Amino acid sequence: MEGLGRLFNLAPKADGNWVRLDNSEGVTFLGYLASTGDVFTLQEAKDAAGTGAQNLVRLAKWWLSTGDGKDVWTAATQSPALATVTTTSAAAQSAMALYVDGTWLSDTYKYVKLTSTGAATVTAIPHDLLYQRTPSNLPALGV
Repeated sequence: MEGLGRLFNLAPKADGNWVRLDNSEGVTFLGYLASTGDVFTLQEAKDAAGTGAQNLVRLAKWWLSTGDGKDVWTAATQSPALATVTTTSAAAQSAMALYVDGTWLSDTYKYVKLTSTGAATVTAIPHDLLYQRTPSNLPALGV
């Protein structure tokens, strides 16, 4: 069985879109924007319409790289934990990866989204799926 549906689901165009998190243990968001910095904000909501949307203040660590696979990921941290991640124009910060655990969400909240304030691409990869399915039987992430 292939990885899609067994290990992970995928939303390649996730910037500012709600992603359902109650069918997986967590989601890794990938952000990419070359040659300029960006600010990414993490939020949670009760449903795909954004009911009760609020910042999810849990981000204390994320990972940075150039994004071309020619270097290792470098940890970035901030204290205290915030709902935003900021990258700079340094080439080593063109790619960003951050993990959101499903247990971080407030009671009755099932959705998360990461929004770029700039022109970054954002991909969401829910993983450690609770129910494995063929790709054509995966539930839509934004409903």
